Amino acid sequence: MRLENVALRGMRAAGLAILLLTAGLAASHPAGAQTAGLEGSWRGGGSVSFAAGGRERAECRAQYRRESGTSYYLTATCATASGRATQTATVRQVGGNSYQGRFHNNEYGISGMIFVTVGGNRQTVRLTSDKGSASFELRR
Repeated sequence: MRLENVALRGMRAAGLAILLLTAGLAASHPAGAQTAGLEGSWRGGGSVSFAAGGRERAECRAQYRRESGTSYYLTATCATASGRATQTATVRQVGGNSYQGRFHNNEYGISGMIFVTVGGNRQTVRLTSDKGSASFELRR
């Protein structure tokens, strides 16, 4: 049973990591940018921290598409040593280079907030939920 808990934590962490990556991808460009500049693939890594304790490194790939002038739909897949998960999010621009929104991992039932700050071809992504938190740096 303990091994199951470790595996489940890993999968939840991967899901959270994916969500962060997805949000980061969408937020990597300001709303005024051309659609072609917003769409595309991003990748990077960071860490996932579990509410029950523990931390894992995660690697993520994300893609996003514009839904409106200030909002983006994101899909990301992240992997940790203990699992892999895919998440989705919608983020809205809240400042010149800042975005926030909600993410969801349907497979593990994890939802929470996502915050993205963009600078050039880099973005910093932070996810928070009652299951844990994550932070990532993504690049084009």
